Amino acid sequence: MKLLVTGGAGFIGSNFIHYWLKNYPVDQLVNLDLLTYAGNLDNLKDIESNTNYKFVKGDITDEELVNSLVKGLDLIVHFAAESHVDRSIKNSADFIRTNVEGTRVLLEAAKNNGGIRFHHISTDEVFGSLGPHDPKFNEATPYDPRSPYSASKAASDHLVRAYFHTYGLPITISNCSNNYGPYQHPEKLIPLFVTNLIENKKVPVYGEGKNIRDWIHVDDHNRGVDLIIKKGKIGATYCLGGDSEKTNLEITQMILELMGQGEEMIEHVADRLGHDLRYAIDFSKARRELGFAPQIAFAAGLKETAAWYQANKWWWEKIKK
Repeated sequence: MKLLVTGGAGFIGSNFIHYWLKNYPVDQLVNLDLLTYAGNLDNLKDIESNTNYKFVKGDITDEELVNSLVKGLDLIVHFAAESHVDRSIKNSADFIRTNVEGTRVLLEAAKNNGGIRFHHISTDEVFGSLGPHDPKFNEATPYDPRSPYSASKAASDHLVRAYFHTYGLPITISNCSNNYGPYQHPEKLIPLFVTNLIENKKVPVYGEGKNIRDWIHVDDHNRGVDLIIKKGKIGATYCLGGDSEKTNLEITQMILELMGQGEEMIEHVADRLGHDLRYAIDFSKARRELGFAPQIAFAAGLKETAAWYQANKWWWEKIKK
């Protein structure tokens, strides 16, 4: 196969490229990434010389570039997105441009070049916020985005579905829970806390730390995406979760223990505006139809991830500077 991966220099996208080239070494893969603050070619240093891999620096809203890249493709896997909620609260413009208009440009190119198979990566945040005892999100949960970021992702999901229903474009969508693992930008919770502790800095916990997230290792997420691409029903959405609900305070305490630090390193900070209380994913449809199940237990994955950041200071120190 020949595939285009958008946002392949980012956290999840770069891990997907590593996964795909390892499991499908004869496939040809083009990585389109603008290299904003979240895109980092250091994530892909070890495959730069792979003759089946090509990097193109560019913007997914550039119609001429996108149309030139999709010629002869079998598959587009669309990761590229502005994704940091705090940044969307401060300025939503880039989120609308990239997440909505960028997705439209890619869909148009796929439609106009023979109906290229299109897989769209989305998030559980489009479903809004759960109470402590509410049923988990599933594919039938109504959309209720509550931040500019999640609203822009919800809009892109609707566009993808519209291209299926209106034009018959062969699409699938995945909504995943919080990812963690190597190469994650150190503004995100787990790498921020681990690297802060390595630097002997305190870890900033929003409010009382009672917000709950379901965590999935990036490798489990990408295994799920692969299953959807190979076995998923065209036009369908699949939720991918890690079955690992934790409060932010529980995550903090686990990281402190792994790093040999005490609770005196916690600094409670003002809560995020409109901070959703809980996200949780019911992935029973993906289990039933695709055979998906997370393989990496959270405690083991967190330990492995913390060790990666300890062993790869060269990677994150220059980002934090």
